[in-house]
Amino acid sequence: MDNIAINVNTYKPSHKEALNEIKGAILKLNKNANIFVFEDSKNIDFNVLKRCKMIISLGGDGTFLGTVREIFNIGIPLLGINIGNLGFLTAGEINEKFEILSDVFEGNYNIEERMMLECIVNDEHTKYYALNDIVISKNIFSGIVKYGIEVDDELYTYFYGDGIVISTPTGSTAYSLSAGGPIIYPTLDNLSITPICPHTIGLRTLITKGESKIRISSSNISDIVYLTIDGQIYIEVNYLDKIIVGKAKSTCKLIKLAGQDYFDILRKKITYRSKEGDINEDK
Repeated sequence: MDNIAINVNTYKPSHKEALNEIKGAILKLNKNANIFVFEDSKNIDFNVLKRCKMIISLGGDGTFLGTVREIFNIGIPLLGINIGNLGFLTAGEINEKFEILSDVFEGNYNIEERMMLECIVNDEHTKYYALNDIVISKNIFSGIVKYGIEVDDELYTYFYGDGIVISTPTGSTAYSLSAGGPIIYPTLDNLSITPICPHTIGLRTLITKGESKIRISSSNISDIVYLTIDGQIYIEVNYLDKIIVGKAKSTCKLIKLAGQDYFDILRKKITYRSKEGDINEDK
C-alpha cells in the first residue's frame, strides 16, 4: 500500500500523538508509503483519495460516521482506529495499531459492504446520506407531534409521539436500539422504522426490505420538527416538507480484519457495556 489517507479528529486531546503513532507504524511497514492527512473531514481532496488504497478514520465512532459520509461514493475502503470512547464501528484501539496495520498490509482482511441511507427533502437536489440513521423528531420544548409513515406509497400508520428513527442494520445498535428497536446483523438488506415514545401501546419497530421507500410527514403547523443525520447534522423541517428515505445507490466499504468476531464486539461494547465513564460518546 503506497498511498494511504488519514482523516483525524483534531478535537481529541491525544490526536497529535495518535497521528504520529499511526504514521510511524505505516512507515515501518512500508518506508515508501505516501501518507495524506485530512482533518475533521474538511477539505478532503477526492483526486488524492482516488489514488489511495484506503483511508484511516482516526477518532471514535463519530469521526467514523463523518468520514463515511464524505468518502463512500468514491468506493475507497475505510479502516477505523479508535482514539475515542466507544469505538464500536472501528477495527480496534490505537494501542493495537501495529497489529491492525500489519494485518491490513499482509492482506489479512475482508471488505464488508454496508448499506447507506439516502434522504431526499422535497426534491432530488436536496439529499443527505447516513450510515447509521435518519431521525425525525420534535423540539424538546414542542408538544406531542402527529407523524405519518408511508412505505412504498402505502400508508403504514399515523401516530402521536416524539419522533421516528429510520435505521440501517449498521445503525440498529445506535439510536434505534435505545428507542426499543432490534439488533439487526449489519450486512443484511433491511431498513427498520422505530417510533420514539409513541402514544400508542401496540406500535413497535417495522422491518422492511432494503429497497423500500419510506415517506415521513408531520402535521403540526406550529411545532418545530428536526431531521437529524447520523446524530451529527440537524435540519429544521415542517409539515409542508416531503421527506423520503431509502437505500442509497452506493454502499460504504469497511475494512474488517480476518477473524474479527462481530458478536464478541457486540457483547463487549453494546450488550454488556455499563461501566462508569462510558457515557461520553465521540462527537
